[in-house]
Parts: sequence; structure tokens; C-alpha cells
Amino acid sequence: MTTVISKATLQRLPVYLNCLKSAADTGEYVSATTLANRLGLGEVQVRKDLASICDAGKPKVGYLKKELIAVLENYLGADMNDAVLVGVGHLGTALLAYKGFEEYGFKIVAGFDVNPALIGTKVAGKQVFSVGEMDHIIRRLGIRIGIITLPKEYAQETADKLIGAGIRAIWNFSPAYITVPENIVVKNENMASSLAVLSKQLKEVTEAEK
Repeated sequence: MTTVISKATLQRLPVYLNCLKSAADTGEYVSATTLANRLGLGEVQVRKDLASICDAGKPKVGYLKKELIAVLENYLGADMNDAVLVGVGHLGTALLAYKGFEEYGFKIVAGFDVNPALIGTKVAGKQVFSVGEMDHIIRRLGIRIGIITLPKEYAQETADKLIGAGIRAIWNFSPAYITVPENIVVKNENMASSLAVLSKQLKEVTEAEK
């Protein structure tokens, strides 16, 4: 079952998947009520979210856990979530080392850099290759997701190379916005912009408290 869902629902689906995979209980079924209680969400919201992608729930029984996990993984494209990262600096290293990605079926399999001191080494267990090998390795592994953690002046050139190698989705941590063809998915993470939003919200909260 596939339908158009809201961005808010899409953002909650990986949370449900992680909850189902990490739950300590061994029961065969799980209810929307149980998920709602574990995650601090409304039961109606959970039912609505799951109903948008799955009609396998049974009244008074819930969802067959294995089936619901499979539905969520399939909807979220868990079989396409291997990624490579370009730019093994401080941020790139932190992302390579972050264990939380794998809880959502996302895995960074390799890093690329131009620094001779990094090339040929492993960072957080991930091999670091020369940028010159990027095209060959991406094609050989069939990778579809690329992560850019580079200064803004290198972002567009790197995006072009990733797309040329077969990358279909880019997670861009560079402060530069990149231009890509319409069939390429881009998620920009502008940390300065996020900080500005956070600061503005903090200002509004503190002013309301006066």
C-alpha cells in the first residue's frame, strides 16, 4: 500500500521502526496504544500514521510486529540506505562514528577525502578512500546516497561528481545550496540557519515569560 503522506508523518515513521526493533518485549503483536505510550505520542496519531502505509492492523490485537517492521522498511527504502560521505573532517568523522543511523536502517559504508594522511585509513571502522576513487567505488557498490561535509566552495563540484557516479540523493551539510537535476533528491542541513531559528524561538519563549 503506497500513498502520499505528510512530511510530519514521514518523519515519524523511522521513529516507529526504531521503537519496534529496539523494544524489549518478545510479543508477536504490537498495538498502536503500546507504540503511542512508548513514544509519548497520541494513540489516534499513531493509528493514522500507520494506516497511511499499512492496513494490516487487527482490532483488539494490533499489528503483527514482523509484518509491520517489513512494511515500514519497505516504505522507507531500507534496502537503498547505504551511503558514502565526502569530507572526513570534524563533522564527517562525527557522522561516520554515529551509531544511531543503523537503528533506522541507514549505513555509511565509506568516506572520501583529499588528505593523504586520511586516505587508506579507517575512521570509526569505515575505510577512507581518495576522492579520485569515488566514481569507481560508488558504481561498484551500487550506492545511491551521498553525504557532503565540505566547505561551501567544494559543494557543487562534489555534488556533480556524486551525481555523475550514480548517486540519486544527497544529504548536504555544506553551507552552500547546491543545484541538481529534478530527479535528484537533496536534503540541506544548514546548521547556521537552524541555530538562528533556535535562537529566535528562545527569544520568544523568554519574552513570553517576562
